[in-house]
Amino acid sequence: MRFSTLALATAGLSLSSGFSPNANQKPLGPEQSSANGHGEKGARRRPNVIFILTDDQDFHLDSLKYTPLIEKHITSQGTFFKRHYCTTAICCPSRVSLWTGKQAHNTNVTDVNPPHGGYPKFVKQGLNEKYLPVWLQEAGYNTYYTGKLFNAHTTLNYHSPYAAGWNGSDFLLDPYTYNYLNSSYQRNRDPPVGYQGQHTVDVLAEKAYGFLDEALQHSDRPFFLGIAPVAPHSNVEAHALDGDIGDIDQAVHFTPPIPAARHAHLFPDVVVPRTPHFNPDSPSGANWVRKLHQQSPENVAFNDHFYRQRLRALQSVDELVDGLFTRLEQKGLLDSTYVFYTTDNGYHIGQHRLQPGKECGFEEDIHIPLIVRGPGVEKGKVAEIVTTHVDLAPTILELAGAPSRADFDGEAIPLTGRGIEEAEIKGERHEHVTVEYWGFAATEGKLWRKDEGRLILNNTYKALRIVGDGYNFYYSVWCNNEHELYDLKV
Repeated sequence: MRFSTLALATAGLSLSSGFSPNANQKPLGPEQSSANGHGEKGARRRPNVIFILTDDQDFHLDSLKYTPLIEKHITSQGTFFKRHYCTTAICCPSRVSLWTGKQAHNTNVTDVNPPHGGYPKFVKQGLNEKYLPVWLQEAGYNTYYTGKLFNAHTTLNYHSPYAAGWNGSDFLLDPYTYNYLNSSYQRNRDPPVGYQGQHTVDVLAEKAYGFLDEALQHSDRPFFLGIAPVAPHSNVEAHALDGDIGDIDQAVHFTPPIPAARHAHLFPDVVVPRTPHFNPDSPSGANWVRKLHQQSPENVAFNDHFYRQRLRALQSVDELVDGLFTRLEQKGLLDSTYVFYTTDNGYHIGQHRLQPGKECGFEEDIHIPLIVRGPGVEKGKVAEIVTTHVDLAPTILELAGAPSRADFDGEAIPLTGRGIEEAEIKGERHEHVTVEYWGFAATEGKLWRKDEGRLILNNTYKALRIVGDGYNFYYSVWCNNEHELYDLKV
């Protein structure tokens, strides 16, 4: 799309909220696999795929600078997609879009909790039979997953129904998903097991390595392994399972992330990057943003501590990645495996005077990391093409040799150096990102002002990012009919 079509793209903000299901597709249980029962020993073997999905990891606050093992194994050995965006800046809607290849206005999963979001809404929309692992099983892959799948996937509803499409799974469950030292995991069809006193990312790492071993026991089939640690999300003690949070201060208690004890001393002098948007004298943005008070020195000091805790919590993820690549190398899988690294949404801490959180249309919340390593992927390359989360399911299906789907909102991302260069030269890929959000935004720090409130109630908006050669725009329409247009090139 060229800039001359800005008006047409802007008209696309008038989005449908309905969901039109495609032809019925039967899910496969954990004990099943497809591809007509044929292995691939005598044929050209399709690649394995490992997908690492962190939670609330920022790009603009430099978190990747503090993960040297991710740099060593993935970034320096793969391609960094520097213009990658989520399409909804909050966990569950973003994850559903990622796994289905559809925008939230087409999945109709628009919140983290029922009735408009969470795992129950995902199931109600029929998406438990129509998302990536089901399609990969139908294409002959064995599929495994450990960590956070969706919000409101709880110790009460994990079997109503079981998440489809996985040969092996070990899910984090609410209300303990974000409790770093008291997590609850549920394996396959077994009841949940608590891990009190153990750091959740360390627990997750062992489960991920176990699934890798399990996948290799079926060497005649390629595998997909999803690994979803909660770091660097806030530590959360949640007291409601039904999605009715009521008084958020009573139902959900946010504190800074808790690192593993071995990392608690790191980065003592690091502070939130003092970018031009950090606690500005004159904030820009929607009306409610411009009314926020400038943060006090005490508030800024706490947010710096919050930031350090995020970096410390990510060190366990960094070690997880190192352990994963050690095993891939030992097993001779590096040349036949794609590894994706991304997050569900971004994060802000003090930018635009905002307390720690996400859910806004600012770059800090929607512009996120995507790094890919694998066969044919150029090493150390930085790609300029625009990519989004709804492009990831089409990309992985293409790697699997499976047909694309007519109802995808995204399109497969070229991963090879030649493919990326052709896309950049021809200008055939989309240059726009549709961003949308429904409902309130919540602050996760502790030093918010009572006159500002912990919840920002008027945070429903639709936005368009257009990024191309010589132009960089952000346009949004709010539920109260406010409009914003920014030239981000300036």
